[in-house]
Amino acid sequence: METCIHPTAVVGSEAEVGQGVVIGPYAVIGDDVVIGDKTEIGPHVQIADGARLGNECKVFAGAVLSTIPQDLKFKGERTYLRVGDRTVIREYVTLNRGTSANGETVVGSDNLIMAYVHAGHDCIIGNHVIIANSVQFGGHCEVEDYAVVGGLAGVHQFVRIGKYAMVGGISRASLDVPPFVMAGGHETFRFEGLNLVGLKRRGFTSEQIDRIRHAYRIIFQSGLLLGNALEKVARECKRTTEVDEILNFFENNASKRKYIRPFKS
Repeated sequence: METCIHPTAVVGSEAEVGQGVVIGPYAVIGDDVVIGDKTEIGPHVQIADGARLGNECKVFAGAVLSTIPQDLKFKGERTYLRVGDRTVIREYVTLNRGTSANGETVVGSDNLIMAYVHAGHDCIIGNHVIIANSVQFGGHCEVEDYAVVGGLAGVHQFVRIGKYAMVGGISRASLDVPPFVMAGGHETFRFEGLNLVGLKRRGFTSEQIDRIRHAYRIIFQSGLLLGNALEKVARECKRTTEVDEILNFFENNASKRKYIRPFKS
């Protein structure tokens, strides 16, 4: 498969364009850009310096990737936007590159990022993530593998969303969301139970789900302080991959943000 660049596209002379790449009409590609094999760039897309796109990605019309951060501490340093393989970036998505804090914004592989999503500087988005239309991420957010974020959600800077978690649409996501759970709410962002539908779709067994449920009952319903609750989980729950994922999320709280709680009227 040959590379196909539309005659109206502007591609920097130093850009590295892989085999089988398609670049559509009026796209603008900077010099310091790498585009992997078989990636498709739609019309009117801008890919600025610092972008590193993997293989077999699809970038739809009007998306703007790797432009400078919307952050006053950015002083023009060389930073990057890295996108893995087979990620789909729909219309008018904006992904800013990093700042000196981390040096890069990272989007993994096999993600679906729907129209009008914005991810700010230094965000880290894992693999197999689905982000619905018009979600807005502040800087330094982290979204772990297989998470889902519903449309029109606003995610506060530094918030972490754990593996297999789901954030409901139109949520004001101002707190960390642990793995395997649902969270939602605008006035009060809160824990809404396990992400049962998502877990079952991903092949989790009833036994695995029961272990996750038991761990969260201790964390959210025992009345213990978080540190004591985590010790109780480690002591009483069988140490499986799922339980370890929960413990690691709480114990490695680099962002120091608070985490969601069940709603109490």
